[in-house]
Amino acid sequence: MSFPKPHLFLAGALSLALACFVVLKLAEDDTADRFSSESVLLAIPDSAAAGADELPGLTISPADPLRGRETDTTIAAPIDTEQQLITRSTKVKAGDSLAKIFKREGIPPRDLALLLESKPFGPRLKKIFPGHEFTFGINAQDQLTSLAYSPGPLDTLQFERVGDEFVGEEVRRAPERITSYKHAVINHSLFIASQRAGLDDSLTMRIAQIFQWDVDFVLDIRKGDEFYVLFEELYLGDEFIGYGNVLAAEFINQGTSYQAFGYQDARGNQGYYSPEGKNMKKAFLRAPVEFSRISSNFNLRRKHPLYKRTMPHRGIDYAAPRGTPILAAGDGKVITASRSNSNGNFVVLQHGEEFVTKYLHLSKFANGVKKGKKVKQGTVIGYVGSTGWATGPHLHYEFLVNGSHMNPRTVKLPDANPIPTEEQQRFAATTEPILSLLKDFKHQTQLALAR
Repeated sequence: MSFPKPHLFLAGALSLALACFVVLKLAEDDTADRFSSESVLLAIPDSAAAGADELPGLTISPADPLRGRETDTTIAAPIDTEQQLITRSTKVKAGDSLAKIFKREGIPPRDLALLLESKPFGPRLKKIFPGHEFTFGINAQDQLTSLAYSPGPLDTLQFERVGDEFVGEEVRRAPERITSYKHAVINHSLFIASQRAGLDDSLTMRIAQIFQWDVDFVLDIRKGDEFYVLFEELYLGDEFIGYGNVLAAEFINQGTSYQAFGYQDARGNQGYYSPEGKNMKKAFLRAPVEFSRISSNFNLRRKHPLYKRTMPHRGIDYAAPRGTPILAAGDGKVITASRSNSNGNFVVLQHGEEFVTKYLHLSKFANGVKKGKKVKQGTVIGYVGSTGWATGPHLHYEFLVNGSHMNPRTVKLPDANPIPTEEQQRFAATTEPILSLLKDFKHQTQLALAR
């Protein structure tokens, strides 16, 4: 049986159209199955699908049966790039100034001026030192929007731009304080012994300052001297950031034991006291130059090195490098800050009605030291030099009692005020636990050394 040619052409065309429809339908179904939100939701557990609308910035609506495979998918608008911040950090280098740092970071001078004008924290930005850190927050328009200044790990000054000014605040982080303990025996020097025990020089200096009124750490130290110290270590997380307070210490010098305990009185004054409440501090320092060598002692029959004849040496010469700070031996008032041919630059302090101290051959005076100026014990009043009749850099120090020269190393020094009677009970309650802890650590150390 044969069909007319027109019928065959029609049948072929219909077959071709049907084949194309099937292929296109299959492709459409495949694409829909792979990308429809309905198929994705069916594959997600019920609990996850229930929480899908909680995802920030994305809303997914299940397919409406009446709408077939249509979905209502809304994606949040992208973040405004103008609000995105870039942060850059830099540390202060030797020789840096604020202007130099801000120029290096591309911050306009006007922003620096606005920061310095902001009260009360802006002016503190001027007191920068090497190692301090700045963190700048800069927006997409290269505008400074925030600044964080960290002079140390615990303190940060934070500034935020508000309009055309900056508002600052101080943020203090509280470190974790861990009580620690060390023991050292001196074979060569205090500093070497401390370093072997794992202490740094700054903490060693603090220990020496506690006992400086009773022990001359230049002349009195002997091999076999030892010390025990209870102190705080400071941590931020797992990072050691430095030392806190020295809680208690014992120094044994030539068989004599000295104990000291840190105590803050009811008025907030901090000091160190013996177990009996006696102030470790004396009214005068034994030596006004720390850790210096005595080149000429107090000697009323000394032969003068220049004139080769007997001339009394009514003070002590402390040899030290030029520029070494000279400290006021006690609280007092400057009655002379002048210069003469023999004394060079010199300072005379009056301490009440009874005591006078003299400091000769200074290279220069400290800032603000002039006649009538009141000074506190330990204040820097000048620097070691060799002005006047001096053969080398040293400090000539004299100590007068009621107008008579006395040997500063042997004269009996008046004590500072002890714990007042009304605070003795509070002092005992504060220091007894620390004393017990120091004794326990000391006992454990002695047992370990005896093994």
